[in-house]
Amino acid sequence: MNQSLQIWLDAARPKTLPLALVSILTGSVLAFSLGRFSLPIALLAFLTATLLQILSNLANDYGDAVKGTDNEDRLGPVRAIQSGAVTTKDMKQAIIINIVLTMAAGLVLVFYALDSMQSILAFICLGVLAIIAAIAYTVGSKPYGYVGLGDISVFIFFGLLGVAGTFFLHTGTIDSALALPAIGCGLLAVAVLNINNMRDIENDAACGKKTVAVRLGQTRAKHYHFVLLVGALVAFALYLLLQPKPVWISLPFLLSVVVVFKHGKAVWDAQQPKQIAPMMPIIVKCSLITNLLFAGVVIAQTLAS
Repeated sequence: MNQSLQIWLDAARPKTLPLALVSILTGSVLAFSLGRFSLPIALLAFLTATLLQILSNLANDYGDAVKGTDNEDRLGPVRAIQSGAVTTKDMKQAIIINIVLTMAAGLVLVFYALDSMQSILAFICLGVLAIIAAIAYTVGSKPYGYVGLGDISVFIFFGLLGVAGTFFLHTGTIDSALALPAIGCGLLAVAVLNINNMRDIENDAACGKKTVAVRLGQTRAKHYHFVLLVGALVAFALYLLLQPKPVWISLPFLLSVVVVFKHGKAVWDAQQPKQIAPMMPIIVKCSLITNLLFAGVVIAQTLAS
């Protein structure tokens, strides 16, 4: 039984889960800066986002296995179906169970956080779209991840909607100031996907999976990655600098520049996809550290008011 549990824990890919949590963190901290933070809402949002990320991971495991993209030439970690530890039937059942759990958590969240039926229905629709997006990335006859649209989806759901939606759940409002941190979150999330795609660029190309990295080629994919990293840092930094608070409070955020620069240089120096492979947990850490530093500065600015 312990072995079976470990198989499913590995299939959930826990190292990728921070990707789903950072937009919730950022949206919640921005709500806190206005004195509108709710711990139950934050916890329910974290739970729902985690389940959505797990759903995406399970669906990717299933979709890529069925299409033959998960093969001996793939450089990433061996997935559950690929290893033979889980059958496609078992994975389908796991996906269905996860959908039910995600919907349950999401419904509890929206009914707890919102009073307006219009807002509740809007968030239910967004939740359904998020579930469809998580599955349709690699599953189905025309998965959008196979034509290079995954980056746009990740930017929207892990950036714009993740931050703005969480903020709305706390406050019942939307603020134009959310745009910069939402963009920052989204660009870092896309950077995580880009590392994944740069790692698998040769196998994806051979299997007909036309990710942005495949379309750009390895060199231009590095340029693209550099733009994502710099764009994210600039977006976060601009938001902090535009706040009517002493500049010195924002200085700790500069640590993220060091972390991100180190990662960016390693990507730039990599000559082969196999050298990109170890960088997946590193870019996830970069995203987490950057968002945590941003959150810490926002909280410091708020307490200094």
